[in-house]
Amino acid sequence: MTQTTDGTTEAGGDGREPDPTTTGRPSPPGADPTTRSRARRVRRVHRAWIVAAVTFVTIIGGAAFNSLPGLLIDPLHTEFGWSRGEIGLAVSIDMALYGLTAPFAAAMMDRFGIRRVVVVALGAVAAGALASVWMTASWQLMIYWGLLVGLGTGSMALAFSATVTNRWFVARRGLVTGILTAAGASGQLIFLPLCAWIVAEHGWRPASVTVALAALVVVPFVWLLLHDHPADAGLAPYGGAYTPKPAPARGAARRTLRVLFDAARTGPFWLLAGTFAICGASTNGLIRTHFVPSAHDHGMPITAAASLLAVIGVFDVIGTVFSGWLTDRFDARRLLAVYYALRGVSLLFLPMLMAPEVHPPMIFFIVFYGLDWVATVPPTLALCREQYGEDSAIVFGWVLASHQVGAAVVAFLGGVARDVFGSYDVVWYASGALCAMAALMALVIRRRREPSGAGGGAVAG
Repeated sequence: MTQTTDGTTEAGGDGREPDPTTTGRPSPPGADPTTRSRARRVRRVHRAWIVAAVTFVTIIGGAAFNSLPGLLIDPLHTEFGWSRGEIGLAVSIDMALYGLTAPFAAAMMDRFGIRRVVVVALGAVAAGALASVWMTASWQLMIYWGLLVGLGTGSMALAFSATVTNRWFVARRGLVTGILTAAGASGQLIFLPLCAWIVAEHGWRPASVTVALAALVVVPFVWLLLHDHPADAGLAPYGGAYTPKPAPARGAARRTLRVLFDAARTGPFWLLAGTFAICGASTNGLIRTHFVPSAHDHGMPITAAASLLAVIGVFDVIGTVFSGWLTDRFDARRLLAVYYALRGVSLLFLPMLMAPEVHPPMIFFIVFYGLDWVATVPPTLALCREQYGEDSAIVFGWVLASHQVGAAVVAFLGGVARDVFGSYDVVWYASGALCAMAALMALVIRRRREPSGAGGGAVAG
């Protein structure tokens, strides 16, 4: 044990704060054995779990906006006369920027710190959501929803979760990845029913203001509790040995592009990017954006359809955390193949399940799809760590960019298909076929026997 600059004792190799009974630090005068035992139990909660909890809440606040697009397509079409293709284009810009911003945000966090980047990102989301209240033209929708919100949410994308996990955890990385990934679904669970009720009762503008306030409320928690690195608190990462905080990494954009060029010369990168693009197309681009208007086309009330999406969020949390647990124990490639294959089969049946009322087969689809929604994230991130070591967070940011590009394409084309064909059926069938292709792609990702870089925390896949 060594003394830090503030006089505290550094943690041991288990990543926990030191126990005064083993470090020689005197117990408080008059402390009885029961008090000391209670103090030891409190100290067993590693600071990493507090950071993970703040990250979870932050992602919920930032993801609140993602609950809106599917709810507002019909109201905006009715009020302004914009085509669903125009509205879908604004959503696609948001999704594309969400993905393309993520790798640069990961590098910016290495340069300026997690806390500063996330606070600015939350401010951008709030500004875009508030500004949209006064918009009168579709180009404003593309700037407010597409540009501002896209940049803000992209800076709090899954690369943010990967950065926090890589810095604060050595043990339980798969589980923590699953928990943080589920934060987006938790936000959907909270905000979808709320925003659907607000839209139905008071219009779309109060719903947009609600999302802006949700982003702003999170800012104080981030500023006060989100430490950039375990060394800031004199701790080792959970399950690892103490390491000093590295110097800020300069040239964030240059490093982000260098990592992309290096990864792009390897086959696994393109397979991971391809499968994740299909993942985004079949979730954010398809279900999150077009499920509510599609169900409404069949006579289902918007509030009922939004409630079904919220139920997806419930089971998304369960499925993602369970997927993180499985990723710590089984081959990530096989897990991905199973997830995509089952998702594709379920999409082929969806057009037959649409009806004015909610019935048991539709509930079964919602539960099943929720369990599979982002269960792909923990094994995909594990494969990035295995293949790319200490650059894995940035590589995963680029893989996430492909996820969002896939989502953006389907968000736009789904609206165009509805305008042209009068229904979404062709989009459901095409997405099911794409998922089958993703299952095959996952199986041919080669296994790397020796992880590169100690900082990558390679996971057995």
